[in-house]
Amino acid sequence: MKLGVAQLNLTVGDISGNAAKLLAAANESHAAGAALLLTPEMSICGYPAEDLVLRRDFAAACAAAVEKLAAEAPPALALIVGYPEHSDDGLFNTAALLRGGKVETVYRKHHLPNHSVFDEQRVFDSGNAACVFACGGVNFGLNFCGDIWEEGPATRAMEAGADWLLVPNASPYHLNKERERVAVARSRLAEAGLPIVYANMVGGQDELVFDGASFAMNADGDVVAQCPAWQEGLFYFDLVGDTCIGPQHALPDEDAAVYDALVLAVRDYVGKNGFKGAHLGLSGGIDSALTLAIAADAIGADRVHAVLMPSDYTAGISVEDSRDMVKRLGVRYSEIAIRPIYEAFVGQLGGEFAGLAADTTEENLQARTRGTLLMALSNKFGTLVLTTGNKSEMGTGYATLYGDMAGGFAVLKDVAKTRVYRLANYRNSVAQVIPQRIIDRPPSAELRPDQTDQDSLPPYDILDAILAAYVERDLSARDIVAQGYDAATVKKVIRLVDLAEYKRRQAPPGPRITPRNFGKDRRYPITSKYRPEGDLP
Repeated sequence: MKLGVAQLNLTVGDISGNAAKLLAAANESHAAGAALLLTPEMSICGYPAEDLVLRRDFAAACAAAVEKLAAEAPPALALIVGYPEHSDDGLFNTAALLRGGKVETVYRKHHLPNHSVFDEQRVFDSGNAACVFACGGVNFGLNFCGDIWEEGPATRAMEAGADWLLVPNASPYHLNKERERVAVARSRLAEAGLPIVYANMVGGQDELVFDGASFAMNADGDVVAQCPAWQEGLFYFDLVGDTCIGPQHALPDEDAAVYDALVLAVRDYVGKNGFKGAHLGLSGGIDSALTLAIAADAIGADRVHAVLMPSDYTAGISVEDSRDMVKRLGVRYSEIAIRPIYEAFVGQLGGEFAGLAADTTEENLQARTRGTLLMALSNKFGTLVLTTGNKSEMGTGYATLYGDMAGGFAVLKDVAKTRVYRLANYRNSVAQVIPQRIIDRPPSAELRPDQTDQDSLPPYDILDAILAAYVERDLSARDIVAQGYDAATVKKVIRLVDLAEYKRRQAPPGPRITPRNFGKDRRYPITSKYRPEGDLP
């Protein structure tokens, strides 16, 4: 039999728009001869809808859309869609089987993830019944994404008579996530003996990015069909016994996948939120250069405006390299000198600062002048300000509140500085858009004479390794030192991370590309007396 997988880019809350996509996919699948169409988790309302699902009016609108879709879809097609189901028994993350003009049956998700970016136990109740239905001479069992990460639901489907397991998903991307999904699917195959069709959504939703990469696994544990990553589409699998014939797309390598994730995140955040374009501050440094390349790839060079805001400390090569890069990309470019504005600030504060030496306050005023200018452009033109700080800076607080942190979307928020260089080199391997001198020169905030990042921070290869250990793997200070890192450096980095929590709470959202980002993943108190580095000499 022929089965369709609709790998769709859905938008949270766009119930009518999502339903229209589902109906179009259903009609196309039926015309192509498919007997069954599998769509992603929560395909009616988008995922994650968070506390929207708690609203009775929202759930009612989703239920009405399901009934309408059932009536309009080809009656001979078995169509699987997901939605939040309010019933007398509770609120469930539900998949509905639509066939013959009606809702034939439903499956309620058993295992509700409650870790990292997931908090489904906060809003949903758990189901416990298997759902098996026949289509095209095959008995299909349903499991949701979280169900195959735990034992039990797959076995219940097998015991209820399933031949194949269908797994609708809203599985967000992080580094090497596709390998984890395949490994988990093999675990469920070993448990229940059922071949699997795994359908994942694609697209950006606030901090999360969904990569698609749907697949089918046969009874031997081989991935016999692979849909592309980062691409919306309708794909067909021909099931033959306990195996299938389907698309064979190669998945991108790590750096290409991260770059694609950032591009899609920017495109969907701009597009789904109705911004006319994007502004960003271009400094001549590698972070803003990479952000500019991503923005141009995401929404087109004609919708991107790069602004250089030089000060007395801006190097000549920063101006030259910025002008070079905007010519290569073809984006709109402006130069607005900040000296008159900065001097006005300093002049007005002169009485308050009398007798006090200049320090980081004056440095931060430069960054805040730039932030004010970018936000003014955003207000005037209806654009989104993209901030350019990376995870290493966000981790250590090497950023200015209401300055370079001012904006609407932090593109590199979860990208460590060492990976910034890798991504810049990857993008240049496709086409040389970032001047090589930007990649080669030492990074600097250019807020005082002859400044470099390494005046304040450890070398980035060391810093990023310590940050990954402390932030992403929750290792103790003593464990990190045991890996060979200098104790004083470890203490300094951990102290910087903890002190900067109040800054990160005020940072804009940004796409998650690691298993532990600052935002939905890592939730630490601002006010805390705990000092994890205190046990070091």
